[in-house]
Amino acid sequence: MRAAGRPAEEAWALAAASGQSRRTSRALCCTASRSLRSRRPGPDGAQPSRNYERKENMLRLEHAWTPNIDRLARDGVMLTQHLAAASVCTPSRAAFLTGRYPLRSGMVSSNGYRVLQWTGVSGGLPTNETTFAKILKDRGYATGLIGKWHLGLNCESSNDHCHHPLNHGFDHFYGMPFSMMGDCVRWELSEKRAGMERKLNVCFQIMAVAALTLTAGKLTHLTSGSWTPVIWSTMAAIFLFTTSYFLGDLIVHADCFLMRNHTITEQPMHFPRTTSLILKEVSSFIQRNKQTPFLLFVSFLHVHTPLITTEKFRGKSVHGLYGDNTEEMDWMLGKILDTLDTEGLTNSTLVYFTSDHGGSLESRLRNNQYGGSNGIYKGGKGMGGWEGGIRVPGIFRWPGVLPAGRVIHEPTSLMDVFPTVVQLGGGEVPQDRVIDGRDMLPLLLGTAQHSDHEFLLHYCENFLHAVRWHQRDGGRLWKVHYTTPVFHPHGAGACYGRGVCPCFGDQVAHHDPPLLFDLSRDPSEVHALTPDTEPAFYRVMDTISRAVEEHRRTLRPVPVQLDAPGNIWKPWLQPCCGPFPLCWCDRENGQA
Repeated sequence: MRAAGRPAEEAWALAAASGQSRRTSRALCCTASRSLRSRRPGPDGAQPSRNYERKENMLRLEHAWTPNIDRLARDGVMLTQHLAAASVCTPSRAAFLTGRYPLRSGMVSSNGYRVLQWTGVSGGLPTNETTFAKILKDRGYATGLIGKWHLGLNCESSNDHCHHPLNHGFDHFYGMPFSMMGDCVRWELSEKRAGMERKLNVCFQIMAVAALTLTAGKLTHLTSGSWTPVIWSTMAAIFLFTTSYFLGDLIVHADCFLMRNHTITEQPMHFPRTTSLILKEVSSFIQRNKQTPFLLFVSFLHVHTPLITTEKFRGKSVHGLYGDNTEEMDWMLGKILDTLDTEGLTNSTLVYFTSDHGGSLESRLRNNQYGGSNGIYKGGKGMGGWEGGIRVPGIFRWPGVLPAGRVIHEPTSLMDVFPTVVQLGGGEVPQDRVIDGRDMLPLLLGTAQHSDHEFLLHYCENFLHAVRWHQRDGGRLWKVHYTTPVFHPHGAGACYGRGVCPCFGDQVAHHDPPLLFDLSRDPSEVHALTPDTEPAFYRVMDTISRAVEEHRRTLRPVPVQLDAPGNIWKPWLQPCCGPFPLCWCDRENGQA
């Protein structure tokens, strides 16, 4: 990738179209990107659209063929300091949709779970949270989400759908209620299957040894009493062995399925056709709603392990499977943009392209890197403070309204999309809660020179790891780290051997005094400043400390959604298109 920056592990697109005044009339949101179309008239009197795209883990591919992302960058506005509110997907998505730090909605953990672990859990985006989709729906928009959700599904039964997208402001949903993962194809890089199999095998061995020992004791008359312990330990060993043997298939059926609205259409997913199904659904939504206001959020399943790529694109890129997958996602983006062109919606659509978080450095197998790279930025996915985990691409395109080729170096956040979209759609930003995002439109238009963000806080789970201060009067961008992960092995740039770096415990380092960097001069966070090398050291520390205290005074206790028991699999919450556990159907081909 040349002009557009780093592709993510997943990308999103959001598009919104406009109708009258500043009210948005149509919006599109894609898995790899988000797009919104606004009702604010363009220069020719047409109603502009907004299209936002987002990728989750992005890699800078200097020689990858991504003509459509590059075209967006040339024709739109690029944000070079665009920041995710979290370095993993579930809390980052919650912040994006609500405009609030995920700590405020409880979409964080304190025990290492980090994201929702299963579809059949009770945790999820609380129903009292307001998404920009809900506000635009109330303003008359057709709202759709196509692709990944990963913000919960059920609360008390397998079909109450309390956390479902249709309960958070979307009229239409097609995609995965959970997330793409290596376990969906029993990949060697496993999120949970391999670890669970190891634990089950250890337990099986213990029970098998117990059963054999008890049986030998009974047969040799060394022990007396009932055969009941023998029977129960034997049954337990058989159960553990059977569960371990079929675990991979159970996970595939439990988490890797497609839904249309409230109906499961494919369980498990048939991946060779998923790309075509997603594109077909996007095209259908746009065509159905092109005469009315709409908001469509497209969240691509691409550039996320296991990097499922169709045969047409396999082996095309010099960057291996990750490059192949990125180029296919770029092709999908091009097809979506072509649909806007065909329907005459391009000039009335604001397109936004971004990512959930940075590349996953730990997604490495032998000599192959499957989770991307973050270029000059230190760290990656899962690291709460380092730039590599939270600095993401940001591209806005709105022909005739936003100046093509404009580059903005001010700090902006994914949370800023909420107030920007709401106000463009003619809605009002809620006054009954703290909204951490800021309206970006003046900055995008060039009528404002500076971001409204003076401070941005960077959490890892519910632990504050870092804070940045945009010192406008001096043109400096300071970053303070209170806690950083301990990389493994020593001297590495990630936590190899783990899925992600931890947020707490003996594998993190606490800094007193905190580490201080000047990102305006040291974006790679290589040279930590000290009182001896930076005269403003204590002033910066004091200013940021006071900002943190002020922020903490705005926090209120809320239920934590990603801790146990809300993040533990419960069989009665498991969605199933047949009698549990026989979860199999293919309604895409008319089979059930």
